[in-house]
Amino acid sequence: MYDTYFISPGRPAAQPPPSSPSLQPRLPLSPRKRTGDDNSCNLAAAALCSPPKHSRSTPASKPGFDENSPLSARRRLVPSSPLKSSPRKQEPLAGGPNSEKKAPVARLFAEKSRFQGVKQALHTAVPERLLSREDERASIRSFLEEKVLQRLPGSLYISGAPGTGKTACLKCVLQDMKAELASVQTVVVNCMSLRSSHGIFPLLADRLHASGGQNGVRRLLTAPGPVVLLVLDEMDQLDSKSQDVLYTIFEWPYLPNSRLCLIGIANALDLTDRILPRLQARPHCRPLLLHFPPYSRQELTAIVQDRLSQASAEGILDASAVQFCARKVSAVSGDARKALDICRRAVEMVESDERKKTSDPKAETTASRVSVPQVARVLSEVYGDRMASQCGGSDGESFPLQQKLLVCCLLLLTRSGKSREVVLGKLHEVYSRLCAQRQVGAVGQGECLSLCSLLESRGIFALKKAKEARLTKVFLKIEEKDVENALKDRTLLGSILAAGLPR
Repeated sequence: MYDTYFISPGRPAAQPPPSSPSLQPRLPLSPRKRTGDDNSCNLAAAALCSPPKHSRSTPASKPGFDENSPLSARRRLVPSSPLKSSPRKQEPLAGGPNSEKKAPVARLFAEKSRFQGVKQALHTAVPERLLSREDERASIRSFLEEKVLQRLPGSLYISGAPGTGKTACLKCVLQDMKAELASVQTVVVNCMSLRSSHGIFPLLADRLHASGGQNGVRRLLTAPGPVVLLVLDEMDQLDSKSQDVLYTIFEWPYLPNSRLCLIGIANALDLTDRILPRLQARPHCRPLLLHFPPYSRQELTAIVQDRLSQASAEGILDASAVQFCARKVSAVSGDARKALDICRRAVEMVESDERKKTSDPKAETTASRVSVPQVARVLSEVYGDRMASQCGGSDGESFPLQQKLLVCCLLLLTRSGKSREVVLGKLHEVYSRLCAQRQVGAVGQGECLSLCSLLESRGIFALKKAKEARLTKVFLKIEEKDVENALKDRTLLGSILAAGLPR
């Protein structure tokens, strides 16, 4: 009835016969430890090009195999079976249909383009060396030597159109005099980062480690200590309703026992005269003025070519393309950053075209260069088609044609009216009629204001800005006879002055 097993004390117990169904080895709970058809996870492993599955062999065909045996033992036995141990590690066989074609490997980083160094050289950040600003650098250095190093109070106001090198020139001088200014506490603030004009006082209190806000900064600057050099870039952002912020800052250097020297930077030429008229009543508080004129065509050409020489890439940009870009930019703004940006965008355009040719096996693989058509295309995108087609002026002209036309229109309006001040809307209206009469392309009112700002930076115009651009008042800052003498050397402009206001 019952099978009886005897266990000898010196011998291990005999194993039960494998035929007994109740004593079959139990399958592991984890599916990953199972093999064969008992594991449902293995049923989906029959991918293409995989050999057909065989039925599970009996334990007799695998001597010594145990599902619960150590991992090393199972690894020695699995390769002898045609079954794959895991579908995740399955690889196509050598003779499979997918083994002939391998998936292409994508390159995460392409090879460095020959244009990469040129684009890096044409950056618009502060350059390592500055060209064509020797006189301005000498003036800044003189102020630092005579005022800051001598512990004398003083202020300097630097003006000029955007991109004329004001901030770059000052930083260059401060870097050159770093050893001499080691004992000076220098604080540089870009006023564009301020949310309001009155935010300058808590910021200065934090930089100078003064408590008490505006009054605390004032007490600190009049107390004994090292000289403080305060540089305020974009100073016109401190413009407020009553101008109390600018008045306060310009008066700080001239307080009793003050140890502050002030350098302000802004675009407007007459900021201290137009916005701060009270400084005129106190001559000792008036700052020294230093104006940066717009870059000329020759200066812009030298700047771009110097950047190209640093990258050893003179052959990528044609000399004619550089001169073309410099002539166009000098006619509108004289902005060195704009000229560098236009050249860089032209390089990117040629680089994109060359990549397209490389991807096309039928295309020619000749090396591409940046020439006049690419620069003209970028100019048309930046300034409009008018700048790409019109001539910006010849070498003998003191300033561009569009600016001369504006000067003529303002001179004619001043002669015919009772007031020296003319609103921008009226000036642009007369200017547009004159351009239509003379068959010259006219600019819009927004660009007209920009041209007036450039003439202001040249010291010819003066502007009184309003909330609306068309209500901005414009008037001549030089004598009429000086304007006529400057403009009558051209036949076209002389005939405009002789004909009077256009109708």
